[in-house]
Formats: sequence, C-alpha cells, structure tokens
Amino acid sequence: MPNRTTSFSRRRFLKRTAQVAAVALAPQVVPGRALGFGAVAPSERITVAGLGIGGRGAGVLRSFMSNPEVQVLAVCDVRKSRREAVKHMADSHHGNTDCDMYRDMYEMLARPDIDTILTATGDRWHALMSIISCKAGKDVFSEKPCSMTIAESEALADTFRQYGRIYQAGTQRRSIGNFIFATDLIAKGKLGKLHTVHANTRNPPTSHQWLPEEPLPPKEEVDWDAWLGPCPWRPYNRRYVQGRWRGFFDFHGGGILEWGSHTVDLCQWAGQKDHIAPVEYVPEGSGVVCTYDDGLKLVMRTGGWMGLGTCSVRYEGDEGWIETGDSGRFAVEPESLRTARTEFRRAGTDPSTHVRNFLDCVKTRKPANSNSDVAALSHIVCHAAYIAWQLGRPLRMDPATHYFIDDDEADRMRSRAMREPWHV
Repeated sequence: MPNRTTSFSRRRFLKRTAQVAAVALAPQVVPGRALGFGAVAPSERITVAGLGIGGRGAGVLRSFMSNPEVQVLAVCDVRKSRREAVKHMADSHHGNTDCDMYRDMYEMLARPDIDTILTATGDRWHALMSIISCKAGKDVFSEKPCSMTIAESEALADTFRQYGRIYQAGTQRRSIGNFIFATDLIAKGKLGKLHTVHANTRNPPTSHQWLPEEPLPPKEEVDWDAWLGPCPWRPYNRRYVQGRWRGFFDFHGGGILEWGSHTVDLCQWAGQKDHIAPVEYVPEGSGVVCTYDDGLKLVMRTGGWMGLGTCSVRYEGDEGWIETGDSGRFAVEPESLRTARTEFRRAGTDPSTHVRNFLDCVKTRKPANSNSDVAALSHIVCHAAYIAWQLGRPLRMDPATHYFIDDDEADRMRSRAMREPWHV
C-alpha cells in the first residue's frame, strides 16, 4: 500500500512504467522472468507479490503457493505486523528468506521480476490498486468487491483492455462445480426459456458515522494516511485496521455489493448477460428488482431462500428451475435433472480452482473466468441497484453508457470524490 510522502519511489515508478509500457501492451508476454525455482523451468515460473494480505488474502495466497510454478517474491502492507506475517508464510513455504517487505507499493511495483499482483486490501483500494498495478505491467488477481462505484468499474475495465493485462476478480464461484452445473443447465435449454434469476444479497445500508478517535500509532507500525488512501480523512481508530471497516460508507459498498458481487455476477453469467446491464431498477424492501431490455428479471433479495448455503442463486425458466448455494447442494425441478449430478462438495469460498484458472490465463493470455469486463459489469449492476435503493425510487439506466435516464441526482452518485493525489 502506498506512502504518499515517498516522492523518490513515485518518480522511479513512473520511469519504470514508461520503460515497460510496450511490454505491458504486448499480448504475448511470458511470465517467469526471474531465475528458475525448484523443478519448474524458468519459462514456466510465475512470480507473485501481495498487496494488503489479511485473513482472506492469506487463504488466496496459500492457493497460489499450492501451485508449483508460483513463487512469492514480495509483500506490501501499511501494517508492519501484516508484512511480517506474510513474509513468514511465504518464506516458510519456499524454504528461503527471499520474500521482501514494502510499505510503499510503488517501490514494489517498480520491480521487473514480479509478474502478478494479488490485491486483498479493503474494498476502498481494490480498483485503484488494480489499475496502478496494471499500468506497471502486472497481471492482477483482485479480491472483491472490485470497485466502489460505477465510475471505478468502468475505469477498471477500460484500463485492462487498453494495457492488455490479465485480470481475475475474486468471484471464485464462476469456477466452482455446482454453480457451473446450474449455468450449464440453462445453456443446454433444460429449464426452457429463462424468465427470472434471483441473487442472494445482504441488508443494503451503510453508516456515515465515525468511530471515536484514538492515539495514532507510529507510521512504521500503521501508516494511517496510506490505509485511508483515496477515502476522506477521518481520525484513526484501531478497529478500522483490524477489519471492522465494513458497514461504513467511505470504506464499504453495502450489502447489495458485498454478496451481489458474487451472486449478481452469477446471475449475469447464467442469463448470458455478461455484455449488458438491466435497464430498470426498482427497490423493494431490502432488495431490488431489475429488468433487462428483453424482459428477463433479476431479483436481488435477502430472504426466502431454501437453506442451501450462503451466496445462493435461483434460476427459473418456463420448464423448470434450480437453486444452489455454498453448501454444494441444489434443489431442482423437474427432479429428473438431478440424475446428471446428485451433489457437489462444499466449496463456495475455496479459491483454488479460480486461482488455477488465473495462472493458466497468465500463461496463455486468454481472458480469465472473472475478467475485468465481466466483473466490472456485474459490479455496475450492483452499484446501480444500491443507488436506486438509497434514493428509494425506481431508476432507469442506459445499458450502453451506464448513465441514468433523466435523473441527475442518480448520475451524481455514479462516482465518489477521491483525496488527492488519488484518481482513476
């Protein structure tokens, strides 16, 4: 994570970015530019650096390291304890002391021997760090939610398209068996014509309150200014950096985005809508009902599920339906469809197959399962729904431009101001 006072590192980063620009735009980049590691040939090796690796990030990093071609070279975090913990984990796995620690992400990103970045900070940093890493010539695996606004989502997709880098959002359910099975039923026409898709979301509101001010720790222990990054300044409280930032508007996109980044994404995929957003958003209770231009309904709701696990989805056609969730189990009608598969292992939060897909795409330069275009669009749908919910009225959105129709107030909520010098 960055240190805004380190001008030398920033200048060096900009110089290095200019040097690698041509390489960053080339689709035939081959990773593994450092020396070989173990039995893996140098041309097959993929080097990784972590940005803001906490609890979830550590689990994803372990999935990276379970692949023999991966070596973790560096970690960057504004918290000293986190830097040290991740270094210990990487060094213990690799049997060396080669994982370097950084407080300034620009210094780390300037290294030409780093192929890929795992970004697992809080939500406020995901889009901006991914964009900065992309411009530095890195491929990126970013935890979700991947953006805080519609404008950030658009900037994310535009940047990765322009620079030709590989991006994978941490929406791992696109790579997990029971969710793949449900989508395949639709693609094969087993449910007939699809008319409604349901996404399990959480309670939408966020708070604009501040936690009480506490004494600011030394910058080497916690760089509070860098932790805040593009967000409005507020006094330090240790609970923020301990992970209790969720639920605060400046740091969190709310309950629709929290789970919708997974479940709305799955609904977009199942409905073959990875290229287009709904045109209408109507708030209903704690959820939002959306309609695509062809009449397909997307229902975001918190309740009424069948108990098949968190992040459930339900797909309904005129000849049948299926509902599934993180338990790996599913309910289906007609019951005859169950003969194809009875039950999948519980794997909803397991990133291993999703990480493997990303690594394969780093090698082949093919788009990942949750590439920047599909991830950005599903996030745009979540952001638009939350804007409608906050305003408490139906909204219509141009599905091509992602601007609201005849609603200036809603359009002003497409983006948020960022503290200097941050921008997208």
